[in-house]
Amino acid sequence: MRTIEIKNTEGKLLFTHSCDNNTTRITLEKAVSEHTNLRGADLEDADLRDANLEDADLRDANLEDVILIDTNLTVADLTDAKLKGAWLKNAVLRGANWTFTDLTGADLTGADLKDANLEGVYLDGANLTDANLKGTYLRVADSRTN
Repeated sequence: MRTIEIKNTEGKLLFTHSCDNNTTRITLEKAVSEHTNLRGADLEDADLRDANLEDADLRDANLEDVILIDTNLTVADLTDAKLKGAWLKNAVLRGANWTFTDLTGADLTGADLKDANLEGVYLDGANLTDANLKGTYLRVADSRTN
């Protein structure tokens, strides 16, 4: 039996889960399925590829350098999240809220951002090759004001 805790950036426990062969991905999926508020979660460097995080509340989360390849983040709320250097190749991000999210250097190759809200997003050095931006609200933040 392996126990994994998800804490916020200040060290406060947000969620804990125990099971055989537990991973951060399994624990996070369990938290999302239970509609846990994961605001401010610190998941830096986590491998969350292929995770189902549909409708996740990850506002203010630290997701820097996280692997989210082929992950489902449909209608997730990532307002003010930090995803610098994150890998979001082929991720499903339909209808997600990315308001003021930092995607500096993120790889969104082939990501599906249909109908997503990218108001005030930071995209310096981000790769959006072959990304689906149909219906996306995009207003990039001016990085010079940071």
